[in-house]
Amino acid sequence: MQTKENSISVFGHIDWFTVVIYLILVIAGVFSIYAASYDFDNASLLDPAEFSGKQIRWIGLSLVLATVILLFDSHVFETYAIPIYLAILFIMLVTIFIAPDINGSRSWLVLGPIRFQPAEFGKFATALALAKLFNSYNFKLNANPKNYALALSIIFVPIFLILAQNETGSALAYMALFFVLFREGMSGMVLLAALCAVTFFVVAIKYAQTLFLGIPTGEAIVFILIMILMVAIVTGYCKMFDVARNLAIWFGGTGLIVGILAACGVDVPGMVYFLSTILIGCAYCTLMFLRFKSNRLLYTIVAAIVSIIFLFSVNYAFNNVLRVHQQQRINVALGIADDPLGTGYNVNQSKIAIGSGGLFGKGFLNGTQTKLKYVPEQHTDFIYCTIGEEEGFIGSSAVLLLFLVLILRIMHLAERQPTTFGRVYGYCVASYFIFHLAINTGMVIGLCPVIGIPLPFFSYGGSSLWSFTILVFIMLRIDAARKEHHSFR
Repeated sequence: MQTKENSISVFGHIDWFTVVIYLILVIAGVFSIYAASYDFDNASLLDPAEFSGKQIRWIGLSLVLATVILLFDSHVFETYAIPIYLAILFIMLVTIFIAPDINGSRSWLVLGPIRFQPAEFGKFATALALAKLFNSYNFKLNANPKNYALALSIIFVPIFLILAQNETGSALAYMALFFVLFREGMSGMVLLAALCAVTFFVVAIKYAQTLFLGIPTGEAIVFILIMILMVAIVTGYCKMFDVARNLAIWFGGTGLIVGILAACGVDVPGMVYFLSTILIGCAYCTLMFLRFKSNRLLYTIVAAIVSIIFLFSVNYAFNNVLRVHQQQRINVALGIADDPLGTGYNVNQSKIAIGSGGLFGKGFLNGTQTKLKYVPEQHTDFIYCTIGEEEGFIGSSAVLLLFLVLILRIMHLAERQPTTFGRVYGYCVASYFIFHLAINTGMVIGLCPVIGIPLPFFSYGGSSLWSFTILVFIMLRIDAARKEHHSFR
């Protein structure tokens, strides 16, 4: 802890703009929770038995926690980053074995009247550990594969522990940290690979019910996308335009011939055509690599082969790795299945609620979908539908704008840090917010499968509120230290 003079200095140098945005969001969250759980019994907003009253208690404790964080010396977070990370990992590991089974998940620790989710607190611990790693002497992500392995291990260890608790949503939130790696020098090819993987998975699943050239239409589309990807990499990344042109002629020419044959009634084996065409394209790239010694051409070959392997694994993973309810949620989200009274009930009712709000909404506490409890879990993961119904497009857009301002402000704080530790930590915080905001709102309006991601500061729950409070105020403490050092020069 700090001396009285240093404490005064902290509060004098804190970024109060961020604090104000934080307070606006948590207060708006309380009113949203009250509106979502209001049932015409005229219960008070402050009633400790109501969800809103409980949330106010969590907010009060969060403010105490935020004050304590600001009173710590800023160096504490960097000095003890790894011990904090290891301690949280240990708690996550223990949780797997001692946590009660709640809806098939063992992710909540129960201590008397208190329940908390260690995975939520793992977010700030992982952010601190990642920032500590990047702030190591002479550490550069692209310097050698070992650095990549260290960074990825910090991210994936908590992910594996959370998956072992059967808590998929919380585990996915940690994937947001890949944006931080990109900011710190990770090749854009990795993000391209992730985008391709998601696209291939969605296309292969969505269009698996019909056939094209004797194979599922989804697989045929993915094969075509792989061809386009190969030409794009050779053109944009390798800058070898003659090679790209020849590949395009090969793919386009063979495709035209197959199309004509199919139109004439000739039975063309699609799998043989696509695999042989792509593999011949890879062979051509190999010859060009041997000729020009361009290592970047190897990315084209690897991308094509890995993409084909990934495509063949999609069907197995969907049917054998994902649980039945996860498969159903994906099918509903992709429009493959329509189950408005079963798996798709929550999302369907949520969209009805948001749509009924119109431009200006029905008014505070006047949402019929909300009051009649049509939307399950509307005070937690589906809190955004309450905002949409009662405050309309204007109110729900205002909430998104507030989050945008907070995220941009955190990124601004991160960029002005004099140390790599502060910058990396700041981007970790921003990445978590971006992921939660995008997935939660996308889930509520039917753009994403339902995976149980809370909306920061709005969804009811102490663990999520405390987690994001810790994330924000550690960043504010680090930033305040930057100003303190500047004022002492």
